Amino acid sequence: MEAVNAEEMHLRHVETDVLIPKMMREKAKELCVEKVEAFGKCCRESGFFMVFKCREENSALKECLTQYYRDPVFYEECKQEYIREKLEFIRTGIPTKNRKQKLPMAATCRMICVT
Repeated sequence: MEAVNAEEMHLRHVETDVLIPKMMREKAKELCVEKVEAFGKCCRESGFFMVFKCREENSALKECLTQYYRDPVFYEECKQEYIREKLEFIRTGIPTKNRKQKLPMAATCRMICVT
C-alpha cells in the first residue's frame, strides 16, 4: 500500500462537516471547562427554573464555545489531529478510542511485576 501524506489526504464531506466539528466541540468543552461546570452547577441547583436563573452562565458558556468554533486556527488544529488519527487507523486498523483505553489494573500489575 502506498504511503498517504497528511497534506494530500482528501477528506469526505461527512469528515469536514460532521466529524471535525464534533472534535472541535469536544475540545472546546475541555477548554471552557470552568464555564461548563458553572452552567451545570446552576442547572442542578435551579431545576425547572434553570431557563430563567442560568442565563448569565449560559451566555458565558456560549461565548466561550463560539470563540473556538469560529477560530480557523483551532479548526485547522482539529483537522490535522483528525487526519493523524485517520492515518494511524489506516496503518494499524485500531480505532482511536480503543488505542486510548487504559490497561486494566491486572494487566498493568503483570507488566510491572514481570519486568
